[in-house]
Formats: sequence, C-alpha cells, structure tokens
Amino acid sequence: MSKHALITGSAGLVGSEAVRFFVQKGYRVTGIDNDMRKYFFGETASTKWNQEKIMKECAGSYVHHEIDIRNEDALQKIFRSHPYDIIIHTAAQPSHDWAAREPLTDFTVNALATAFLLEQYRAHCPDATFIFLSTNKVYGDRPNTLALEEFDQRYDIAPAHRYYQGIDESMSIDDCTHSLFGASKVAADVLVQEYGKYFGLKTAVVRAGCISGPAHSGAMLHGFLSYLARCVATGRKYTIFGYKGKQVRDNIHSKDLVNMFWHLHQAPRCGEVYNVGGGRHSNVSVLEAIHKFEKALHAKAVYEFIEAPRKGDHIWYISDIAKFKSHYPSWNFSYDINSIIEEICRSEILRK
Repeated sequence: MSKHALITGSAGLVGSEAVRFFVQKGYRVTGIDNDMRKYFFGETASTKWNQEKIMKECAGSYVHHEIDIRNEDALQKIFRSHPYDIIIHTAAQPSHDWAAREPLTDFTVNALATAFLLEQYRAHCPDATFIFLSTNKVYGDRPNTLALEEFDQRYDIAPAHRYYQGIDESMSIDDCTHSLFGASKVAADVLVQEYGKYFGLKTAVVRAGCISGPAHSGAMLHGFLSYLARCVATGRKYTIFGYKGKQVRDNIHSKDLVNMFWHLHQAPRCGEVYNVGGGRHSNVSVLEAIHKFEKALHAKAVYEFIEAPRKGDHIWYISDIAKFKSHYPSWNFSYDINSIIEEICRSEILRK
C-alpha cells in the first residue's frame, strides 16, 4: 500500500526539496502552493518555475493543488482524499518587513491556516506525523541582549558564554519585540505544540534560521544568500540594514533540513520543539558572505549601508542543534557555508 505525504508550500525552497525527497522514498506526494510569494515579493520571487520543475520531475508521484491554505473547505477535500502518513507545513508569509504592510494577511496565512491544517489532521489522519516549519523570529529581538563582541567582519559571542554553541530552546520568547511576522509564527508554533501535548498527536516544531539552496527564489525582504548572490552576479546594488554588515546568521541547506524531517518521521514525539540551523558548523556575517560571493562569482559587489537596522532584526543568531542531535544522533550535516555558497553560485550563473 502506498504511503502518502502532504506538503504545503510545495513549490518553495524547503517544500520542493521535501517533495523530491519523499517521492524518492516511494511516497505519493500531494502539494499545496498558490505562489503567494509572487504577491509578497514580486515577479522575480515567483515560485512558478519551481512548481513546473517538480511537476515534471515527479510526474506520476506528485499531485499539485493551487489553493490558498486559508480555504478550509478546499483543505478538507484534500485531507479526505488520502490517509496521509506525514504532513509537512512549510507554507508561510516569511518576511518580518512585509508583515507590517498587511498584518491580517500575515496572521491569517501563518496562524489561522495552521489551525485549519491541524484540525483537518486531527480529524482525518491523527496517526500521521505533523511537522511545522517555524522560525527563530519566535525569540524576537531577545538574542540582541546577549553580550556580543565586535570583530573586523562580524559580531560574535565569547567561547565561555552559555550560548556560544548557539541559542537553544530554553531562551524565552516573552517580553521582547518579535515583529508582526514573529508574532504570527509564535501563535502557530505554540498551537502545533499544543496539538501534540494536549491531544497526544505526533507534532514537531522546527525553528529554523536561514535556509538556503539552489531552489530559493530570493528577494530583497527574504532569502539572504540567494538574493545576495543574484545581486553580485548581476551588479545590482545590495542594501545592508544596520549593524555595519557584521550581523551573523547560521545557514542550513534545504536538503539537510528535509533530512531532519525524515529522521523526525522515523521516531516522532508529541509536541516537541527543535532549534535547527547551520550552528557553529555553517554560519556567516553579511560582510563575510559578500566577500565569499565576490570570490566565487569573480565579480565586485555593489552595496550600500543604511544605518538603521530592521525592527526586531537579529545582530547575531546561531542555532544550538544539540537537542535535535540528542534525539536523532544518526542525522548529520552534508553541507557547510562554503558548499552552500558554491552551489548557489552555480545556480545563479545558470539563471543569470
């Protein structure tokens, strides 16, 4: 009997990677994606090209539904069509800058639609695994209160500090500025946890930082490395908001993240939360990334500084993945920051 996976945001970076992965594992995959990324960020951020690509690559094992995840009736029809073994919820409004433009759109996409999905999951396939792609923005700007040290190219934290290996799940999400995007993701994040802990369902919250890979349709307000690569490759000016370009992000490849989903699915728990990202293994500051792309693309970056940072933005964020590794010790990285950048550059050259 065939196994079935349901993936929201299936034409996006993580969703499309999950489609390919689960098709290769022998699953029949149902995808939901209506290219709202184009609405959020414009034509260049459209995921239509990726949707067409996965429909061709996975023909016979993949069915695409171009519906809005806020459409509860449409979701019910999809959940009634198959007894799903796993639901991977990656669809979102992903930008804290954009959320301030249309707070209700942001909240209904990120929080209300998650509630709809959880209810359909509970009603139709409660034995399945439900994985929610959350964000490190649930911690708001609290990481900015850490005692950071300034170096030539980056901010960092002292090796003796408790968070040197990264921020773990014990950091408080209260009494800080989240951005409206962060707030909507907090609502969804806590709801997914509660469906696991209250109803005993196999739900997992994965709080990611920067996710990267060649399938990313990067835009100015979202998709740090992908958008930066496109700017360097085409000579477009890149804008650095605050912190002298020394702000640090860890980056995880979408393939490594989807492999985490697979490990979760093999031994799911109820209502667990995991911080995931590149950790100390794979992180970079904006200035460091610019220099790496200049070298890889043999091009000079054009960039400008704006002194004011984005509201609620992190100065330094590295994920501590120790909890995930303790639960799933056989998982490991396949990519580091250099191999991620090299792969993005190859894809940018092809699409230039």
